[in-house]
Amino acid sequence: MRIQRQLQHRRLHITTGPQFNLFKTRLALQLSFSARALLRQDRIFVLRGSAFKYNFWMRTCAFSRSHPLCRFMVYPFARRMLSHYTYKFGISVPFETSIGSGFYIGHFGGIVVNEKSVIGRNCNISHGVTLGEANRGEKKGCPVLGDNVYIGPGAKIVGAVRIGNDVAIGANCVVTKDVPDHSVVVGIPGRVISEEGSAGYVNRTDYDSRISR
Repeated sequence: MRIQRQLQHRRLHITTGPQFNLFKTRLALQLSFSARALLRQDRIFVLRGSAFKYNFWMRTCAFSRSHPLCRFMVYPFARRMLSHYTYKFGISVPFETSIGSGFYIGHFGGIVVNEKSVIGRNCNISHGVTLGEANRGEKKGCPVLGDNVYIGPGAKIVGAVRIGNDVAIGANCVVTKDVPDHSVVVGIPGRVISEEGSAGYVNRTDYDSRISR
């Protein structure tokens, strides 16, 4: 009986100590990025759907792999779950990809992103989108996207092109050249048709102030 009490006391100390509480706090803050894009109402998160599931496990993989403790306890399971949802939903966005907060996947299916791509804050990506690498030529490399970028269904962005802030890319557009801020791009190859930007397509970007309430 005395040994059982000592073991219970040690377990309680391990799971309630200051180090464990600090770990839980840091983990919760890091994983909150995967929920920010899914904010629908004040202080309410929609914790369901294919987009959230993929986003959650992608962010979990990115955080747990860099954390010395989670690397062995959480990362293997998170990596397995991400691989499962990659094939289930047809989304291939490597967790190594540099992605800002507010990353939103409108619909699952046919989404492929090269891990060397860079995606800014509040990117709204649709089904059938590809961010690919060019292996030769002047634009050899991968795309770099600014903040508040909307990418319509079936759009392709290939090579080391820079997409500015508040840009809207139309459905089935193929972008192979740099795009300035506040542009609307359509066609094959992509061309700028207006400077109205992504207003009306990228919404609810004030989640920082809402979460801090």
